[in-house]
Amino acid sequence: MLVAEGRKRVQIEGISPEIDGGKFPIKRTTGESLRVEVDMFCDGHDEISGVILYRKEDSPAWLEAPLFYLVNDRWYGNFTVTEIGRYVYTITAWVDHFLTWRKAMGKKVQAGQDVSVDLLIGAQLVEAASQRATGNDQSQLQSWAETLRLIQKEDPYNIEQKVFSEHIAGLMKKYPDRSFATTYEKELPIVVDREKARFSAWYEMFPRSCGQPEKHGNFKDAIARLPYIAELGFDVLYLPPIHPIGYQFRKGKNNSTTAEPADVGVPWGIGSADGGHKAIHPDLGTIADFKEFVKKVAEYNIEIALDLAYQCSPDHPYVKEHPQWFKSRPDGTIQYAENPPKKYQDIYPIDFETEDWENLWQELKSVVDFWIEQGVKIFRVDNPHTKSFYFWEWMIGEVKKKHPEVLFLAEAFTRPKMMYRLGKMGFSQSYTYFTWRNAKWELSQYFTELTTPPASDIFRPNVWPNTPDILHEYLQHGGRPAFMIRYVLAATLAATYGIYGPAFEVCENRPVRPGSEEYLDSEKYQIRHWDLNSPYSIKNMISRVNGIRRTHRALQSNQSLKFQEINNEQIICYTKQTEDLSDIILVVVNLDPFNTQSGWMYLPLQTFGIDASQAYELHDLLNDEHYTWRGEYNYLELNPYQKPAHIFWLRQ
Repeated sequence: MLVAEGRKRVQIEGISPEIDGGKFPIKRTTGESLRVEVDMFCDGHDEISGVILYRKEDSPAWLEAPLFYLVNDRWYGNFTVTEIGRYVYTITAWVDHFLTWRKAMGKKVQAGQDVSVDLLIGAQLVEAASQRATGNDQSQLQSWAETLRLIQKEDPYNIEQKVFSEHIAGLMKKYPDRSFATTYEKELPIVVDREKARFSAWYEMFPRSCGQPEKHGNFKDAIARLPYIAELGFDVLYLPPIHPIGYQFRKGKNNSTTAEPADVGVPWGIGSADGGHKAIHPDLGTIADFKEFVKKVAEYNIEIALDLAYQCSPDHPYVKEHPQWFKSRPDGTIQYAENPPKKYQDIYPIDFETEDWENLWQELKSVVDFWIEQGVKIFRVDNPHTKSFYFWEWMIGEVKKKHPEVLFLAEAFTRPKMMYRLGKMGFSQSYTYFTWRNAKWELSQYFTELTTPPASDIFRPNVWPNTPDILHEYLQHGGRPAFMIRYVLAATLAATYGIYGPAFEVCENRPVRPGSEEYLDSEKYQIRHWDLNSPYSIKNMISRVNGIRRTHRALQSNQSLKFQEINNEQIICYTKQTEDLSDIILVVVNLDPFNTQSGWMYLPLQTFGIDASQAYELHDLLNDEHYTWRGEYNYLELNPYQKPAHIFWLRQ
């Protein structure tokens, strides 16, 4: 069987990154580069050349980035994406007859062979290139072609000087003969998000706890809390569901199955006679109050992230209006949520196998559309792994066609393959296992996985040391030092992180019972009044670290994370740096919240462009102290109560 063009000779394979054969897009943010590697070769001994072709999906014009040889037929190139939206890229390559000629000429001239005919061949190649060139380039190539025809009788040295002119070689590279170029059969997709998908600091807060003690707060009370959040340095304010809460099977304090009349219920039990997912809890305010809140938040350079929980209380209007969207049991009742032996009678899961799935999908998307109209551009999605994967791919794709600036965070503490699949389906960020990674080897292994391909091309970590659902035993038993340690790790290991506050900064560490990760008097079930000026608060450290993150570009990306050696398993060291090495950050953390730990650290200075024979300076950005080190080995000591971590800025 004949191929479409039998004179194409270059083979293209092994492209990286290519997610599942090009089925899913690669993730990048504006200003980030994409390094592409590919295997390219052809029959025989001819030289080849190739480029990366890339463009915005809706643009007809291709841009090009050169490919460079690595080793063993492996090539690489880079290009930068500058706008949010979807891009595509592919590879095209061709036999480069000029490079082949130039290489052969070099060997013949060095061997003193007759090259008179070879010069005429070169003249033909250059003459052909001049026909593809324009302006001054065309005249230069024509002149050089004539020169090649006339230099046959000159001495070998002059011939070599003229044949191997780098200027002319550059012109020939601009106007190659691609008549028989091979282009990879796929256009590989890229989704480019705005910078906040890569670099942001999240703060979770229950607006109903922003009022006076024992009183239900509202959006006006939450506005009064904004200066505090801004002072801490956060730029995303995440609100748990703000919708009406159901009354049937409402949970009481500390997850009691019997609610008292004054109990406010769980915000994730969405829906009542006051409305559903497009309504606001009447005690919080009105849509107008919410829009004013969004406006005030923006004045502090903060964005709202709204919880998107596709589930319903028994009182939700959907239950009466669309009972086909829920699973019915043989006794005629609707199936509530269960995780045996736990029962959640206050929540009805949505049935994504319903025959009415198309109308269901459209209605669920309309919820996102509604809140976008109210000014929300970030959504934290509750338990997305319990909903249809294909729904997420469709819904997120449809939303981002019109609003490419919208971001989705997946709250999916589930199996790794499912978490990565959600990233492929379109989620901008995801929660991680960081909460349960506390040992040095666990942290090093896990974050190496997250920050290198293939995971880093599909999955952006958003790191949380606590959530309203999770109070890890490390925080329960480690006291205030444990909160400081986990905070520094979260804020520097990942470019995007979050805390559930004010519980975190005031070091709330009381579990409902031993062995549980549930908070005592959890804010999920009741209104809490927090002492923001508690003497145990680590708010000053939080504010300082967020300021460091904003100032130092090295901490605004995950790509350069590298763990460094120290001879103590209770101390972890890692570096981040900008590509041009103008900003180098070294973080050292004592993982033991009870004891002083010390050790000798090895720092490969050559990697950072630092002369190991000269002194270099370390500025500890946490406490503004300065150190002078010499050589690659240096001693460190950290007291968890006084100084659990260093965030060093390296300079020579």
